[in-house]
Amino acid sequence: MFIDFEKLSATQRYHAITQALIPRPIAWVLSDNGNNLGYNLAPFSFFTAICSDPPLLLMSCGKKTTGQEKGQFKDTARNIQQRRHFVVHIASSTHLDAVNRSAASLDHGVSEVETLQLPLAELEGFTLPRLADCAVAFGCELHRLDEIGNTPQAVIYGEIKTMYADDRVVLPGEADRLVLEAQSLDPLARLGGSDYAVLGELRSAQRPS
Repeated sequence: MFIDFEKLSATQRYHAITQALIPRPIAWVLSDNGNNLGYNLAPFSFFTAICSDPPLLLMSCGKKTTGQEKGQFKDTARNIQQRRHFVVHIASSTHLDAVNRSAASLDHGVSEVETLQLPLAELEGFTLPRLADCAVAFGCELHRLDEIGNTPQAVIYGEIKTMYADDRVVLPGEADRLVLEAQSLDPLARLGGSDYAVLGELRSAQRPS
């Protein structure tokens, strides 16, 4: 089958990409709503690491598709643009229901953290808390935000300022290198449609010199 993207609508292109580009890691992002309105929490699977010097994460955030704020940027992009700090969590398979429910499009100022009753903990050395039950969290500061596409999308570059890793997922390793045990981290990944994935059999191969 040959698929000509020039003949597809934006929605059809989205489904073709997300069905094939799998599995995708999920950035479960906490940001500050401001004005004492609590914390926003939302998942994004157009997400990856792009640089180590400076240490940058990238994620794409679209616009709201329903509700009174339809057509406006999602709260995550709005909060990050206004207050610059945010926390990216790596959710595990045990968080599937909460991750899925936090994807709902809610009015600004409605806190998913409070709605889902998710406990918070201090993220040492950072201005925002982390989700207490996530084994990995990155405290990030906005490095750059671009708007691209015809909709457009907000492409957010976050510079990692601090990282939390639960001791139970950390393995003994070289003195200058962090080693995480993937099975213990048990990361949740995004597939197409309503599907998610978890780690199965792991395989190793040494990189050639």
